[in-house]
Amino acid sequence: PRLLSRFFFADEKVTRVVAEINGLDAELDPQQYLVLLNQLHLSQAQLLAILEQIMEECIPTQRHSRDYLVKFPEELLVDNLGNHMLFAAECLLAGTFLELEEADGAQLRPKARNLLCSLELVRTVLREQSLSQPSSYPEHVQAVLVQFDRLFAEFELSYVSSLVAVKSPEEIYRQQEIIVLFCETVERALRLGYLTQEMIDGYEPLLMFTIPRLAIISGLLIYPEGPLSLEQSPEQMSRVFSPFYSLLKKIRDLLRVLSVEELCLLERSLCTAE
Repeated sequence: PRLLSRFFFADEKVTRVVAEINGLDAELDPQQYLVLLNQLHLSQAQLLAILEQIMEECIPTQRHSRDYLVKFPEELLVDNLGNHMLFAAECLLAGTFLELEEADGAQLRPKARNLLCSLELVRTVLREQSLSQPSSYPEHVQAVLVQFDRLFAEFELSYVSSLVAVKSPEEIYRQQEIIVLFCETVERALRLGYLTQEMIDGYEPLLMFTIPRLAIISGLLIYPEGPLSLEQSPEQMSRVFSPFYSLLKKIRDLLRVLSVEELCLLERSLCTAE
């Protein structure tokens, strides 16, 4: 169960697969090459997962900040992001830029080289430690892990920033405003009896439609100075709502002519309609 022991065997597997790939002629046996390449990705993912656990156990207060992850598009925040970063670094070092522009790739190569050199040092140090004292992390081991964690975070942020448009601080703030709007909408719906606490605690599927619908009404009428304010230009709104600027204006104009009773009836119907 010791992490260093698990790291040793995971590292052995990576080394074995790399040796098999290096001894294979990919042109003569492309099918086997693809099989081994898949095995390499899986074994590297396992190695990185164990390394992540080791860093959490060994240097929990010295980890490099990952606050920048909130800037990334949601579709990139997957479990294997770290493994993808490692693969990207290996490709950059080999002169393959994947989806990047050549200039961006050339600029990132030094960071990729530093990251991979740091990873090799981590593997060497942890292997030695696992064979001598697999239950402790001396100071020099901690220093190597801290350096690797920093280089990995710096490369990850730089690579993704070159690949896609990361969220600006303004966009992040707008998304936080939307979160607040949804929270206030739920609180108001509970107070007015549109929803019940049991529905929320039970993750009622209908809520995925009900809450956004109610939030649009709240954002247009109840909290008109919030993230759905139509006094601002579409460019100033969150990208979640800006494409629907004209439609939101029409909805607001229709809502304004409703009486209190009609608005209440509308909101209740939105809580039941599919």
